[in-house]
Amino acid sequence: MDFEFSPKVQELQQRLNAFMDEHVYPNEARFYKEVAAGNCWPAVVGELKPRARAAGLWNLFLPHSDKGAGLTNLEYAPLCEIMGRVLWSPEVFNCSAPDTGNMEVFARYGTEAHKQQWLLPLLAGEIRSCFAMTEPAVASSDATNIQSSIVRDGDHYLINGRKWFSSGAPDPRCKIFIFMGKTDPDNPDRHKQQSMILVPRDTPGITIVRSLPIFGFSGAPDVPGEVLFENVRVPAQNMLLGEGRGFEIAQGRLGPGRIHHCMRVIGVAERALEAMCKRTRSRVAFGKPISEQTVTLERIAESRIMIDQARLLVLNAAWMMDIVGNKGAKKEIAMIKVAAPTMACRVIDWAIQAHGGGGITDDFGLAMAYANARVLRIVDGPDEVHRNQLGKLELAKYK
Repeated sequence: MDFEFSPKVQELQQRLNAFMDEHVYPNEARFYKEVAAGNCWPAVVGELKPRARAAGLWNLFLPHSDKGAGLTNLEYAPLCEIMGRVLWSPEVFNCSAPDTGNMEVFARYGTEAHKQQWLLPLLAGEIRSCFAMTEPAVASSDATNIQSSIVRDGDHYLINGRKWFSSGAPDPRCKIFIFMGKTDPDNPDRHKQQSMILVPRDTPGITIVRSLPIFGFSGAPDVPGEVLFENVRVPAQNMLLGEGRGFEIAQGRLGPGRIHHCMRVIGVAERALEAMCKRTRSRVAFGKPISEQTVTLERIAESRIMIDQARLLVLNAAWMMDIVGNKGAKKEIAMIKVAAPTMACRVIDWAIQAHGGGGITDDFGLAMAYANARVLRIVDGPDEVHRNQLGKLELAKYK
């Protein structure tokens, strides 16, 4: 692969950095002040969206789209990293989870009617969405365990089940759920038992049971929720692709979702390293700056090595996705899904340590950054699942 970004990407990097400097970083304190006051969806995000769209920094994530910048995965990677430096900034550019993955589902698998009703408002940033897959009653790391039911009833389907860690579900702007459940639980092929169906948020029978805090944080801005579906009735045309195609859709959706998480978390780690360097240079202990203590120098050096290693793995995975597709790049995607969050957790932990007691408060944003990085070792497939897949792929070479 070519390690130099194209002039187009370099120009977008400059514009994106300028926007972050002018509009995003100065509003961080305001955002978290509102969150601390109990508002998980501060108004500042909505205020900045029109500015980002007017600046041409909108829907950068969707490859080859006439609604965005038409970037490849490799071109998007450095831009996603910049947005990831602030937890809530991806939404400003309409590039935040779970909407990015859901928009890709609509673009790839939705009918023209689905796209008109749901994709266009999502692309415009007018509504938000939710992906309802994980369930509290089963080990959802194995998606074939999903027990929620989708039963045909004439021209409709009846939906029943309890979901949790459904990102965005409690958001009042959420208007559509992509719901995964079983339409054919007795099918001998476990990967054809599941289906995905569209469920409008205002359909009777949907109850938002609660928001789920993450390590005590609200989970803002993509607040996860527990949701109960009781005899929820939706039209048969809301089925995506057809019955039994749910696992296929999930795999198609999770590839881009996983790499976007990894791109963003590199930005988080870079910011943590910056904070560690600045803090240790400004503090003196035992007669010299903490930055000159050997243990600090080693941690700073290791952080730089680990971040750059993870970035190269992510760029390679993005390139492979562009060349051979998401399925062909499954090894590379699995590698980054393990490596990038693990790296970020280590770097952020060292940054917390360098800040002493302040690191575990809300004053520096490191505690929340760690909480979110740690979550990434579970969501979209836990480390163990990806490691198992990688191990099997390696062993297959020696049959």
